[in-house]
Amino acid sequence: MTGTILVLNVGSSSIKFASYPADTDAEPVLAGAITGIGRSPKLAVKGRNAGDAIGPLAASDTTPDLIARLVGWLESEGGDSLVAAGHRVVHGGRDFSAPVIVNDGIMARLEGFESLAPNHQPHNLAGIRAVAAARPGLPQVACFDTAFHRTQSRLAQLYAIPHALTDEGVLHYGFHGLSYDYIASVLPSIAGDRADGKVIVAHLGHGASLCAMRDRKSMATTMGFTALDGLVMGKRPGRLDPGVVLHLLQDKGMEISAVADLLNGQSGLLGVSGISDDMRDLLASDDVRAREAVDLFIYRLVEEIGALTALLGGLDLLVFTAGIGENAPEIRAGVSTKLSWLGLELDPAANASGQTRVSTSASAIEALVIPTDEEGVIARSTRQLVG
Repeated sequence: MTGTILVLNVGSSSIKFASYPADTDAEPVLAGAITGIGRSPKLAVKGRNAGDAIGPLAASDTTPDLIARLVGWLESEGGDSLVAAGHRVVHGGRDFSAPVIVNDGIMARLEGFESLAPNHQPHNLAGIRAVAAARPGLPQVACFDTAFHRTQSRLAQLYAIPHALTDEGVLHYGFHGLSYDYIASVLPSIAGDRADGKVIVAHLGHGASLCAMRDRKSMATTMGFTALDGLVMGKRPGRLDPGVVLHLLQDKGMEISAVADLLNGQSGLLGVSGISDDMRDLLASDDVRAREAVDLFIYRLVEEIGALTALLGGLDLLVFTAGIGENAPEIRAGVSTKLSWLGLELDPAANASGQTRVSTSASAIEALVIPTDEEGVIARSTRQLVG
């Protein structure tokens, strides 16, 4: 199959994209992002000065218009026509345990999950519609962040709520599955036999979660029914007593929309620090609130790693990935220090220089830093389904 595969991750104000050869599992031909959509959009392409490759950008440019222009430019740059498009879709519910070719029926079902991932799902689906409008008939594949976790046991997916709600799909789903899928695929070449042992992967970015694996399959994860649960994140609180939500609604008299905005956009690192939702800003700050936000991030990480270690019955391998996991040695050091009771011994020099293996040779637990590649997973899945 000649031609190229377009991979898209569409957000509320950004379009991350990559173009891959359709006939081979190779590196992307082009990759980049359009950011600031609706305000001051900018195009950035890895390894080159894209300039105004898709024409002048304005605040009035809509996501569908930008995708149409992007598709045309990618085809002209690559010299090949598109044969398929693959999309990151955050929520696939309990029914989608693998990527699927999108049709009208699939879209209707995915639209039903928009309220479960309001910051992502509507924009992911808007990207699919935009490609369909720009290239009618082009095969499109949806790749789900929830799918990797469908290997979990029923107990790992249950909440202690009435069966009727469980039967309706109120379950512990988990997210960041594309990232975990990639890490699982490359672990044997990096960690050898330990790859199939007791592994915890820490996907630490603006959104953050942990995944406990055995035989490189998901056994448990920290995100739940929605992406609000688990670890402290950039703007999301992570684990929260449901009574807090009831208090805000009943005692504080807040509207549901205001509570949703607080939990999705005003909490987490931003809420605790009052300064920024970006870990880089907080690590560089001398403000005591910034330090407290960082300390809470590490505290909750260690707490959840301990819980997952108990479920696994021990720990052989700890993997750090995503923006913070890959680029913040201070966070890796803070977590590792608090896990020394497990026999984890960090190599300060290796950690500071961002080497792949950041634990010492004497460490009982191996600690690794592995850059994730969600786009590569989407391209591979799209190639397999369409090809």
